[in-house]
Amino acid sequence: MTALLTILKHGPLMTVQDGGRYAYRSRGVSTSGAVDRGAHAIGNALVGNDPEAAAIEFALMGGSFSADRDVLVAITGGACTVEIDGKPVTTWESHVLGVGETLSVGEMQGSVWGYIAISGGITIAPVLGSRSTHLRTGVGGLDGGALAAGDTLPIGAPTDLSPRMLGTPYLRRSGPIQIVPGPQDDYFDENAWRAFLTKPFTVTQSRDRMAMVLDGPKTEAFKGHDIVSDATVLGSIQVPGSGKLIVLTADGQTTGGYPKIATVTSSDLTRLAQMPAGSRFMFRSISADMAEELFLGSQQRLAAVIGDLRKTR
Repeated sequence: MTALLTILKHGPLMTVQDGGRYAYRSRGVSTSGAVDRGAHAIGNALVGNDPEAAAIEFALMGGSFSADRDVLVAITGGACTVEIDGKPVTTWESHVLGVGETLSVGEMQGSVWGYIAISGGITIAPVLGSRSTHLRTGVGGLDGGALAAGDTLPIGAPTDLSPRMLGTPYLRRSGPIQIVPGPQDDYFDENAWRAFLTKPFTVTQSRDRMAMVLDGPKTEAFKGHDIVSDATVLGSIQVPGSGKLIVLTADGQTTGGYPKIATVTSSDLTRLAQMPAGSRFMFRSISADMAEELFLGSQQRLAAVIGDLRKTR
């Protein structure tokens, strides 16, 4: 008989997400998957799952949950208050959630996206090779929508209920958010580029899994703010007529008709997406080759963290 996880109370934008839906962008299907792929992978590893397994993602506030069998749970993504039957437990570490007990996950502190990984993973039927939810199109997840109180999710059989903790800290780099210019970098003159790279931007509250809007110097495209619609990628920075930058994230559309001044590097996109509203930062331009080296380095650091997990008992 399939075991079930029940959602007793839900937070904003709570969805099922796995490692993402690949090989379909050319057909107009967004990648989706976890916004913070590193935190998602570590959460899964802490409960003994494959790093790509399906887990619960939420924004800002968690909720409460119960399971009809003993499971391991881990909360990652940032710092927040977590309790099992009223007893505080730590984030970035796995814990046994027993039958009849309630897991309570509070408000994120200093970050936006949190993850609840459950041993055995969430085993809803995949769509186009992924269990990830794309809310705008209703693809994947639980009936294509956000999770709510009263929903139940099937979970797989765990292989080991031994709690684990990090042996190597998972550290994010600091400093400017790094970008690679283009593909329409020539739509912007020297003055626009100077402002883009020397003045601060602020994260606004206008954000979801699809994109985030930034406040800052108005960015003018002297060639105009409309282009023949072309491909976008995760991290594309679109510049509409308002001059306010739009950064595409996990559920970002696959094409767009605004010029793209630059692309946030893969190694820094998560850091930007996790910045709470009101956060200020600067951009820094680097080469595509350097961006690739930084991405490979970030993947090596993530693998080292997962490879150094330790059992707590």
